[in-house]
Amino acid sequence: MPLARSLSMTSLNGLPQWEDEDLPVEDLLLFEVSWEVTNKVGGIYTVIQTKAKITADEWGENYFLVGPYFEHNVKTQVEACEPPNPAVKKAMDTMKSQGCQAFFGRWLIEGSPYVLLFDIGSAAWNLDRWKGEFWDVSNIGIPFHDREANDAVIFGSLTAWFLKELSSQFEDKPNIIAHFHEWQAGVGLILSRSQKLPVATIFTTHATLLGRYLCAASIDFYNNLDQFDIDKEAGERQIYHRYCMERASVHCAHVFTTVSQITAIEAEHMLKRNPDVVTPNGLNIKKFSAMHEFQNLHSMYKARIQEFIRGHFYGHLDFSLEKTLFFFIAGRYEFSNKGADMFLEALSRLNFLLRVHKTDVTVIVFFIMPAKTNNFNVETLKGQAVRKQLWDTAQSVKEKFGKKLYNALLKGEIPDLNKILDRDDITIMKRAIFSTQRHCLPPVTTHNMIDDGNDPILNTIRRIGLFNNRTDRVKVILHPEFLSSTSPLLPLDYEEFVRGCHLGVFPSYYEPWGYTPAECTVMGIPSVTTNLSGFGCFMQEHVADPAAYGIYIVDRRFRSPDESCNQLTQFLYGFCQQSRRQRIIQRNRTERLSDLLDWRYLGRYYMHARHLALSRTFPDKFEMEPSAPPKTEGFRYPRPSSVPPSPSVSQHSSPHHSEGEDEDEDERYDEDEEAERDRQNIKSPFSLGVLPQGKKKQHGEYRN
Repeated sequence: MPLARSLSMTSLNGLPQWEDEDLPVEDLLLFEVSWEVTNKVGGIYTVIQTKAKITADEWGENYFLVGPYFEHNVKTQVEACEPPNPAVKKAMDTMKSQGCQAFFGRWLIEGSPYVLLFDIGSAAWNLDRWKGEFWDVSNIGIPFHDREANDAVIFGSLTAWFLKELSSQFEDKPNIIAHFHEWQAGVGLILSRSQKLPVATIFTTHATLLGRYLCAASIDFYNNLDQFDIDKEAGERQIYHRYCMERASVHCAHVFTTVSQITAIEAEHMLKRNPDVVTPNGLNIKKFSAMHEFQNLHSMYKARIQEFIRGHFYGHLDFSLEKTLFFFIAGRYEFSNKGADMFLEALSRLNFLLRVHKTDVTVIVFFIMPAKTNNFNVETLKGQAVRKQLWDTAQSVKEKFGKKLYNALLKGEIPDLNKILDRDDITIMKRAIFSTQRHCLPPVTTHNMIDDGNDPILNTIRRIGLFNNRTDRVKVILHPEFLSSTSPLLPLDYEEFVRGCHLGVFPSYYEPWGYTPAECTVMGIPSVTTNLSGFGCFMQEHVADPAAYGIYIVDRRFRSPDESCNQLTQFLYGFCQQSRRQRIIQRNRTERLSDLLDWRYLGRYYMHARHLALSRTFPDKFEMEPSAPPKTEGFRYPRPSSVPPSPSVSQHSSPHHSEGEDEDEDERYDEDEEAERDRQNIKSPFSLGVLPQGKKKQHGEYRN
């Protein structure tokens, strides 16, 4: 028997590297299988797309993504090419000769990974046979009317067939690792294990099927995890076959991973297996060379949002835009799961507090959640037309005024300001003022909703009475469509919109990870999350005082809904009380947390899962070192030196100055000092320490 090769990890320039020189990547092939490869359905697409670069950097030509072929996606995202590996080409040719179409190319994203895409339609004639074979190995029957499950059987059968053709060409090496994401790809894993293919398998669940369904039904999910009759609940929701596919995939995999500690707890109860590794989701972080470039972008895009507000609230613009804060919530239209119900209730309470305390701050809240609509509503479009007309009028009067002033100055005269505007100019301006009169309130939605009477957001707005009245300090705008730079209403991409806002609010009840607050963080925008989201748990573990860094974490796990709502209201009210300079300081701190979410660091957890799979599948070739699991014990971002953010700040740390603000000499804020301390601390969580003697941990016991 050959000596087992020892697996451990090091980091070079922030990128994970193989430590053992006797274990070159050329001896391994990595296939990552998902229904969302080149095919955007949900958040898994973002995970795979953003992670591709660091994985391709590590694996080079031996990294392949496997997904379904959809022509409209391939035409815009994939460049066709020949497989660089002759064994891959031979396996594809064998499948093509038997009537199943496969497409190979490079995915045109950062890292340009190879993709292998199977045409589901070309293989659909095998569906009944493959469903029979799947029943034989798993006793899971797939109903004919579930199109998604049937497609999953075809996709999984094609994947297993390909892995069989590929592995049959190898004797000792290269060894194959296949990483499957979610239940749609799980059939391939189940069939690969049933055929005893020499493939190391990993299965990642990004959210459990049943968990999402139960939370959407407004059930007290997390306090009753051990009380559910799993089979009964899945059967009542007519997803029992899907649940069985997911659970079988979890138990067949050599290594089972999930994206957060909160989902690990859920998986243990719903899927009856404790994850071996927690693999947090990351992003590709692009740092600006200029110290405060992200602050300048905030100012620029905030001005664009303000232009939209001027049109939307024409005739009711009796509040100062300089003292107006923009909050937003975005994501799938899951009213309870995404926390929109609690957010609206908190906004009602915030409106009461702001009115009682007679504050001059106005809060405008955007709900960016796609729903079924007919088109833009007329009143919203009219508002933007009125704004543009007023702008054109002001420009024409300004031009005439400028010419008269210029000519007077040339003559050495100080013009008579009472005569510099003639009667026509006055008339034009009066007509412009009259055009801004409106006899209705500014609309709470920008589109005509198809099912207006049953829309949960609109019904809640009606119940709490947030109709954008003049006396309301909180105003609401529902934008039931994804943002686009080509929109005639709000011509901004999502990233530009987020940069222009002051606070993202995501009080989710069910959020296995939570990319929306993570995206806010890397753009330097504070956000609200919960301890039921993977992102919130991750930040609680790594940051000593998250609120000081602009991460407000609402406790929805150990408090009643009313207490959680009050806590959210206090977070929002406290944010409204901050001065402009305090918000600038907080954005600086928030942006510095982005290093925690960089794939260059978080990719290490996926690397550990692959090493663990190799050691379990080929124990005679590979073994895990006890120091291999990534450790984060003992690391926390320090509490900033001035908390809450101090109005006292050096000129260097603030690109803007808020005139008239009092300087508090007792509180100090040295951004360079804080940033340097954070840069030193962030190295800690990814150092691989050796376990103490005599304290050997079993697989699955490592704390991520």
